[in-house]
Amino acid sequence: MIVFTNISKPACKSVAKRFFLFLFFYFLYLLSLAQDPEFSQYYAAPLYLNPAFTGTTTDHRFIANYRNQWPNIARGYVTYAFSYDYNLHNYNSGVGFMATVDQAGTAGMKSSQFNFLYSYKLNISNKWVISSGLNFGYAVRRVDFNRLLFGDQLQFDASGKVPSDDPAASNLGTSNYFDFKAGALAYNKNFWVGFAVNHINEPNRSLINSESYVPIKLTIHGGVRIPLYRGAFKRATIPVLSPSFVYKRQGQFEQLDIGAYLLYNPIILGVWYRGIPINKNVQGNISQDAAVLILGFQFEKIELTYSYDFTVSSLGPISGGTHEIALKYRLAINMQNKTKRPERFIPCPTFNRKE
Repeated sequence: MIVFTNISKPACKSVAKRFFLFLFFYFLYLLSLAQDPEFSQYYAAPLYLNPAFTGTTTDHRFIANYRNQWPNIARGYVTYAFSYDYNLHNYNSGVGFMATVDQAGTAGMKSSQFNFLYSYKLNISNKWVISSGLNFGYAVRRVDFNRLLFGDQLQFDASGKVPSDDPAASNLGTSNYFDFKAGALAYNKNFWVGFAVNHINEPNRSLINSESYVPIKLTIHGGVRIPLYRGAFKRATIPVLSPSFVYKRQGQFEQLDIGAYLLYNPIILGVWYRGIPINKNVQGNISQDAAVLILGFQFEKIELTYSYDFTVSSLGPISGGTHEIALKYRLAINMQNKTKRPERFIPCPTFNRKE
């Protein structure tokens, strides 16, 4: 038997108001626990991965990254990154700038960060280079109020166009904070290993006048470059296999990316797996996220790559996977360096040119 209770309209409005406020603040809570945005093509965003990569090319390097995660879910995660860096040969240093924009959720949660990067390089032998890097960032985090709908707005207009007088709305604001990162990298022509520490100052990015500190993130990465031809005859281009890995830990969150690039100029192919099969998540399932396929082309000055993440977690294919595009452009500009020094190349997975 179903019993219908007579509830007055004011009571219904009050319940609806509390319900919408609960959903909104719960959404903010979930976002406050979210981890940093990440790129599947992590070596296509080297300054984002580790500030020690700053100035590891001989040319002016411009990089643009775009990531659309779970597009089938309403208002998924979209991330943009733009960077520039250059090697100051006469000072054993590198300088760079980077801007990142991350947007998520129906409320248009938007995080923008602007960074200045510096690295210093030490040649410890004729074959090895150690690079240390710093990242000084300033971030702004906000919500698009035009996308929010409060309970008292439904009393007059279901479209939400009537301004809200709810005092809870006044508690929302914009979060501004500094963010510092550091990293180190050791490499030679065929091997590289490094680490980075993000959010050293553990900034507070709360939007509701409370505490929401970003936990420190540790990143460890490395790889090797394996030429697939060692014959007696010289070739202008040889196929190269580049296995590598990236391990991240932030708070209680862990992630491992492992895979390899196959480079045969101008074609770039890559296969990756993201997850830690020996671990289990809070639901008791195997900790796994995605399998990644990468296809790209590399020319003298331009490199373009596309990747697609096949979701293998419990979320499944309903998410729509993840699309990612990376564009690199190298521009040789004479900076009037009178002292010519031996060039040091970083053996990134895209390093596939004639030695």
